[in-house]
Amino acid sequence: MQKVDVDFCWLQPKQCQDLKLPAYETAQSAGMDIAAAVDGPVELLPGAIALVPSGFAVALPDGYELQVRPRSGLAVKHGITVVNAPGTIDADYRGEVKVGLINLSRKSFVINRGDRIAQLILAPVCQASLHPVAELEPTQRGSGGFGHTGIK
Repeated sequence: MQKVDVDFCWLQPKQCQDLKLPAYETAQSAGMDIAAAVDGPVELLPGAIALVPSGFAVALPDGYELQVRPRSGLAVKHGITVVNAPGTIDADYRGEVKVGLINLSRKSFVINRGDRIAQLILAPVCQASLHPVAELEPTQRGSGGFGHTGIK
């Protein structure tokens, strides 16, 4: 498995000593779990959205992004997911990593300091070079979409 160096910075080191570095939970995990750096419990009411701080910033190498994705356990068991999933942290962003969470359940959910709230996936990025044309090459599918292939 390829390893890529990423610079990591706690924004207020003394206030974040109780938080864990983002970490892979197993040797073959694709995502690093990240913890909530909230000062106290945050109640997420049904349908509500909260921007949850992580307490850190990163410097990614050129050609990479961090994708912010939901944790499957929170999503399936509690209806808590990332509202803009997957969120993107660009290589030139140096601000605090924050996670937009939404409660899709019918019950309130409390986020406590240190709770694992999302996962980060480091991914390579390609940029498109667009070439305007008068029309596109035809395909068997054509312009059919949204169930057009018969998959239900």
